[in-house]
Order: sequence, then C-alpha cells, then structure tokens
Amino acid sequence: MRFGIFYEHQLPKPWNEGDEARLFHQALEQVVLADRLGYDFAWEVEHHFLEEYSHSSAPEVFLAACAALTRTIRLGHGIRQVIPHYNHPARTAECLGTLDIVSNGRLEFGIGEGATRLELGGFKIPAKEKRALALEAAGEIANMMAMTPYPGYEGQGFSFPCRNIVPKPVQKPHPPMWMACTNRDTIKIAAANGIGALAFSFVDPDEARAWAEIYYGIIRSEDCVPLGHAVNANMAMVSNFSVHPDRDEAIRRGQEGFEFFSYAVNALVAHDAVPGRSSLFEDFRKSRAMSDEEIIAARKASQRNANGIGTPDDIREHIRGFQAAGVDQVIFLQQAGRNRHEHICESLELFAAEVMGEFKAQAAEREAKKAAELAPFIEAAMARKRWRAPLAEHDIPVVPASRPRAQINEAVG
Repeated sequence: MRFGIFYEHQLPKPWNEGDEARLFHQALEQVVLADRLGYDFAWEVEHHFLEEYSHSSAPEVFLAACAALTRTIRLGHGIRQVIPHYNHPARTAECLGTLDIVSNGRLEFGIGEGATRLELGGFKIPAKEKRALALEAAGEIANMMAMTPYPGYEGQGFSFPCRNIVPKPVQKPHPPMWMACTNRDTIKIAAANGIGALAFSFVDPDEARAWAEIYYGIIRSEDCVPLGHAVNANMAMVSNFSVHPDRDEAIRRGQEGFEFFSYAVNALVAHDAVPGRSSLFEDFRKSRAMSDEEIIAARKASQRNANGIGTPDDIREHIRGFQAAGVDQVIFLQQAGRNRHEHICESLELFAAEVMGEFKAQAAEREAKKAAELAPFIEAAMARKRWRAPLAEHDIPVVPASRPRAQINEAVG
C-alpha cells in the first residue's frame, strides 16, 4: 500500500489579508514534512474560478516549488485540465517534460476535464463534449512527449503541425498517466484506456472492492487498449484524514473540513454561482445536520470507527479494508475546509510513526507479485494499441524561415 496527500487549496470565507499566501506556504511545508516522513505521493488538483472550494488554478507552479523542496515524494497532477481550451496540449507536454526534469523523474500525470459550469463555461467548453475532448488531448500529449518529432494532428478539439516538443521527460516513454474517476462508469473508462484510476469519491471498502474488481477485470480483458505509450495499472482511493490519540479530538479537528469538502463538490454542480460573491462555507454551516459533539456521540453509540478520522488503530483498520479490497494507494484529504495547519502536520506525523510502517513493509513484495501477474495482460494490451506512425525522414516538413534568404541578404548588404 502506498500513501498520498491531496490538495485543493480550500479557503473558506471570510478572507483576511494574507490568507491565500499563508495557505500555499503552509501546504508547501506539509509536502516537505510528508517527504521527510516517507509518504509516497503529493497530488495537486487544477480548478478554475471555484472560490472557497479550490484556489489551485496553476498546479504546475505549486508542484515545481514542491520539486525544489523535496527529494523522494512523487508529485502528481491530480489532475491537470487537458482539454485544449484550458491548456493547449503542446503547452501541457512542455510543462510536464520540464517538471519531470526538475523533479528528477518524480512526476505523475493525472488527466481531467472539469465538471462545473463555472469552469466549462468560463473556457467555452461544451459539457457534452468534454470527455471526448479530454481523452483526445491526453492521447496526443502522450505522443508529444514520446515522439521525435511529433508528426502533427488534425482532430475534433485541436489541430497542430509537426513540431518536436521539448524538453522530453526523464521518465520514458512518459510519466505514468492517471484519470480522475468519480463512479463506476469512469473507472471503466480509465481501465479501458490503460490509465491509473484516481478515485475521487469517498466510498467504503466494500464499494472500493467492487471498483477494483471492475478496474482490474478490464485491465485483464481485450477491452483494454492503451491511450498512452505505457499501461499504468493502479487504483488510488481518496480518504478523509484526521489522526489523534483521542478519537473525539480527531473528529473535532477533521470532521467539519471533510463534510465541507463533500458539501462543496455537490453544491458547485447543483447551485447557481455569482462570481466574486461566493457564500459556500456559510451555506454549508447553515445546512450541517449534526455538530461535532453529536457526531462523536453517534460514533460511540454505533461503534463505527474506521472512516479515516480517529485514532491510529482506527486508521489502521480503515487502511486494511482498502488493502483487502485491492486498492493500491490511499490518498489522504487532510487540507479541507478550515482544518488547521498544525493539526494536519500532527496527523501526518502520528500516522507515519504508528501506522505507515506496517503497510510500507509489505508494499514492494505486493507490487512485485502484482506486476508479474499482470505482465501478460499488459503485453497483450500494448499489442492492441493504435500507434501513431512516426514520419519517414523525407516526410518531416521543412518549416520556412521567417524571412526569405534574399530579403535577409538585401537587409545586411
């Protein structure tokens, strides 16, 4: 089992001078701490215009800062918006290659498309076309990173001439590819394309088992036709996260933030929005069904402890459930709502000290066994891939100079 941390850069109102800067710098401190403690991944989302919910509109900048400050933790676009209206595929390929170099080959490339009218409408992306546009762009981004030169493309979402995209990433043929998944249907799409599944829905281990069975069933089947130049057969599940020796205190520190995250995901899709006048956290507070103390009492009555918020023993039980379900990585949502920086750091330290070691000790053996089991299926999947043919040497176009040579000679003569 591998462990990751996840950032939306949430900033509920009211906002005070310096709050945004403090949020980002504290997140950097947390990533540095996670790197030192042995966490495996730091994931950063990309969203636009989603006040309070996500102030992470330039993840490549944040991840570059993380790369400079860390040594071993892998750095993930979880996700990058790949539709050309958001980020042109050539620019995405250039940014990925650069970030993979800067991080010494520690980059993970998650793809996404956006779901809210604030984002899609802001960039004039037709909602009904977003999935097709994202997959089309992602496949071409992989080609841009792996081919010399990139032969060019004429497609639905964008067109681009033959160019050699530089720099090339350290990881060959390109960084591992992932896809944001929120339900069983998107799990199927990720598996069918040979892409890792970033399951950004909060499900219990039984549902996680169902998702893993669907995902790996397709990876093993003839339905798997890789989108990229390699198969990344992995499933990661997001989990809420607040750890303290006192379960009640863990709830007081983390429950509200986790609930706000879940509330906001739904509200941003279902509710109208007025740019610059968001009231997301205020609306959440009004709608909250139970207080922390009522939740504490309910958990004591039900004896249900394994939900990612609790003692080290509670979290250990929670992780074992995901491990048994076939999940490869648990991504902790530790920065949510008004969760405090010092409490996040304490949770990261306590989990690393008392829980992480058991699972990290098993990881290499588990991954080697899995790789051997999946090897023939991945080989068969790669044989089914529809490869872009490289250009023959004589077909690589000559790009005319900006000014004809005669004009240059005349100008300097």
